[in-house]
Amino acid sequence: MTANVSDAGPAAEPEAGAEPVDRSRTVAVVGTGTMGQGIAQVALVAGHPVRLYDSAPGRAEEAVTALAARLDRLVEKGRMDGAARDGAVARLHAAADLAELADAALVVEAIVEDLPVKQRLFAELEKIVGDDTLLATNTSSLSVTAIAGALRLPGRFVGLHFFNPAPLLPLVEVVSGFATDPSAATRAYATAKSWGKTPVRCADTPGFIVNRIARPFYAEALRVYEEGAADPATIDAALRECGGFRMGPFELTDLIGQDVNEAVTRSVWESFYQDPKFTPSLAQRRLVESARLGRKSGHGWFPYGEGAPAPEPHTAPPAEPPASVTVQGDLYQARDLAQVIEEAGVAVDFADDAVPGYPGWIELPSGTRLFLADGTAADDAEMPVIHFDLALDFRACERIVLAPSSTVEEDALREAIGLFQAAGKKVSVIRDVPGMIVARTVTMLADFAYDAAARAVADADDLDTAMRLGVNYPRGPLAWGEALGAGWVLETLSNLHEEYPTGRYAPSQALRRRVAAEQATAAQAEAEQATAGEGSAS
Repeated sequence: MTANVSDAGPAAEPEAGAEPVDRSRTVAVVGTGTMGQGIAQVALVAGHPVRLYDSAPGRAEEAVTALAARLDRLVEKGRMDGAARDGAVARLHAAADLAELADAALVVEAIVEDLPVKQRLFAELEKIVGDDTLLATNTSSLSVTAIAGALRLPGRFVGLHFFNPAPLLPLVEVVSGFATDPSAATRAYATAKSWGKTPVRCADTPGFIVNRIARPFYAEALRVYEEGAADPATIDAALRECGGFRMGPFELTDLIGQDVNEAVTRSVWESFYQDPKFTPSLAQRRLVESARLGRKSGHGWFPYGEGAPAPEPHTAPPAEPPASVTVQGDLYQARDLAQVIEEAGVAVDFADDAVPGYPGWIELPSGTRLFLADGTAADDAEMPVIHFDLALDFRACERIVLAPSSTVEEDALREAIGLFQAAGKKVSVIRDVPGMIVARTVTMLADFAYDAAARAVADADDLDTAMRLGVNYPRGPLAWGEALGAGWVLETLSNLHEEYPTGRYAPSQALRRRVAAEQATAAQAEAEQATAGEGSAS
């Protein structure tokens, strides 16, 4: 990637024994939209006095009323007792003027994503609050360093990026700008933790952790759609029912708002000086231009509202399975498939003549071979080939996605469909596209995470924690990369890079170094084993 995170300053090192903001001290929230109210609720339930301010007249009072109603609903659901609710409401106040925030120990800003507007707000706040007040922004896409740039005391400024809905989602990204004091970041971290959240530390890089590493989840789905390989409902189903993701990218961006998701994508792309790895989607831009923003507008990739049909993925009709198949070589990530197929009543012959350095395959009676997607196109092969997509768990997954080469006969495709249906899977057939859907998405996510870890955006544990908790991934991308094998991730991305030589899929130097180190370690172990063998023979 083109941008070097060291230019943004390293993530702050924690200080031992840092104390959170005392619960007797006021937490102020500026901005009373969805995020502002959510953050205020978190601080309020944690026991702080909370003061809300909004520049729009009457908005702060409306937010106080709305928050009291939220607490009432918690009482009705049995998640809060009445006395706690009454105490929280007594600690909640609207501020008519910024000057009323003077005694706050922590001020969290959650206003419009506009750099000059945020800078002006904090310049005013700095004149009002004490020098020991912690100042924080909830920005999701702007530079924490830039927002604090004109402050007299930029060291006490941090990013506290909550995820929507803030009262429910546990993740908080604690972002250190270039000038942030380690003590300020540590105090912010401790405060978020004392509120029952799971904070992670990260450096001030475009998108921080989640919005940086998550880009391929949306981008690769959009790319597959733009190439005409599959429709949105089928792509979503592949990533949910095969990849194990909670939601597909099209339904998720409809929930987030197409305008919001596209704006974050564009912001990250521009911040990385238009690095091709972050290139936005023209299809999504057209959707935004047509005002199809998702659930909030009644239509996005899918229609919403009363009577709107549920999205239906393309699913193949029932087909007869073959009586037997041959497994040639090692299926690696898909090795569980052989046993799953046997358990389905299909005879499996395991051939011994594996081709060294060549991936294994499943051969149908017709002679057509089934290969795990590896970043190449099925049509690159010199024989009839069907690619099947990567799955989080081939035994547990509900759906298998197939991509046949143009030379595959219809009878052979039906054989492949029937094979997986016999194993209890729904089957979707898509047009041949390099890397298919899940494989290209997961390898890109893993590579983004390897790169971010190498650039000290955050440590490995925090990276994986952020992606699991912030966007509900079934597995952290680094853990996923390790499970697949860094070598396989590198080979798949290298194949994609050859198919699309734009730089978008070029493997990161971090991934290349990881694989080189693993190969060197393996070679050394093999040499030591050989030397030991020679010694025992003598």
